[in-house]
Amino acid sequence: MYFIVVRFPVKPDYAEQFIELVTPFTAGTRAEPGNLWFDWTRSVEDPNEFVLLEAFADDDAAAAHVGSAHFKAGLESIRPALTSTPRIVSRKVDGSGWDAMGELQIDAV
Repeated sequence: MYFIVVRFPVKPDYAEQFIELVTPFTAGTRAEPGNLWFDWTRSVEDPNEFVLLEAFADDDAAAAHVGSAHFKAGLESIRPALTSTPRIVSRKVDGSGWDAMGELQIDAV
C-alpha cells in the first residue's frame, strides 16, 4: 500500500475554515475505490498546521488519485490558504491497513 503523510502550513486567517475548505477534496478521495483512508488532523503544537494521513491500496490506486479531477481541484482550492509548500512523506509499505500496536496491548473490557 502507499502510505502518505502531508503537513500543510495554513495562513492564520484560514485555519478555522480549513477543514471546511478541504471537504470536497476529502469526500472525492474517500470515494475512490483504492482509497484506504484520508484523515485530517490539526497539529497540537501549531494551530496553523494541518496533517493529512492517507493510504491507497496499490500503485494503480495512488496513480488514479493523483490523476483525478478532484485531486487537481482540491490542491487549487487550498493554494490560497497556504503559507508555503506542504511537506510530504510518501512511501510504499507492506500491509493493507492499520495493525495493532505490539508494544501496548489493551484487554477488552
